[in-house]
Amino acid sequence: MIKERLNPLNDFAFQKAMGEKGDEIQLIAFLNAVLRRTGKDHIESVEILEDKDLPASVVGGKAGKLDILAKLADSTKVNIEVQLTNQYNMERRSLDYWAWNYTKGIGSGQNYRLLPAVIGINILDFEYIPVEDFHTSFHIYEDRHKDYQLTDALELHFLDMVKFRRQPEKNIRQEPLHRWLIYFDKYSPITLIEEVLNMDTAIQEMQKKIDWIQGDPALLRSYLKYEKAISDEITRIDGAKQEGRQEEKIEIARNFKKIGVSIEQIAQGTGISVEELEKL
Repeated sequence: MIKERLNPLNDFAFQKAMGEKGDEIQLIAFLNAVLRRTGKDHIESVEILEDKDLPASVVGGKAGKLDILAKLADSTKVNIEVQLTNQYNMERRSLDYWAWNYTKGIGSGQNYRLLPAVIGINILDFEYIPVEDFHTSFHIYEDRHKDYQLTDALELHFLDMVKFRRQPEKNIRQEPLHRWLIYFDKYSPITLIEEVLNMDTAIQEMQKKIDWIQGDPALLRSYLKYEKAISDEITRIDGAKQEGRQEEKIEIARNFKKIGVSIEQIAQGTGISVEELEKL
């Protein structure tokens, strides 16, 4: 029985429990759930790639590392990224990661036909794509002939945890992706997590890795370091928003002053004190 639970979408925990050699069972199950691969299209094997270092040109001036990178039997590459805070650049960031993986697919002088398809899967803990679906996917289709796909080389998926939480019905018996997102959600009730674990052997495999992290002091310290980094980032973003709102209020106050509105009325309308307004 689970008592205390680590956040599976913590960067460190996610990479350790889904993206290392030996994690193929849970990775295959998750990919089949997201990509809806069934029957003859069912993914049977995957190679987890260790070469995940990104050059500074890809991540805005500083070197980085992909969360999970894998290769399917047909050479298709799959990159899975988790983003817990909104940097307001997710679509371009995802394309940048896709392009880096795509162009790295062949060596100099080789035929372009050898370039493998690349699938990007983004798990977001914030709302980003302006539609109600919690799972959205994108390909390249002709503008007027929507059924004509130029190439299958590009495929991008976005999984929105916030919208998934709002779903009134979670079909854990027939929808494997629902089980995975319930497991990933740090707000899911323990009883529901245990029900999902009892139903899905692949999720059990991931939980074993999470338990391993929780029981190893060194790994747990690394996990907690990433949790602190997430909290610091959320605090920074909230602070920037508050600062932006204050600057907006000051600009409004100045505009009111220009058209002769009294300081008392400006204070009432903006929430800025009379004393602060007088200093301005």
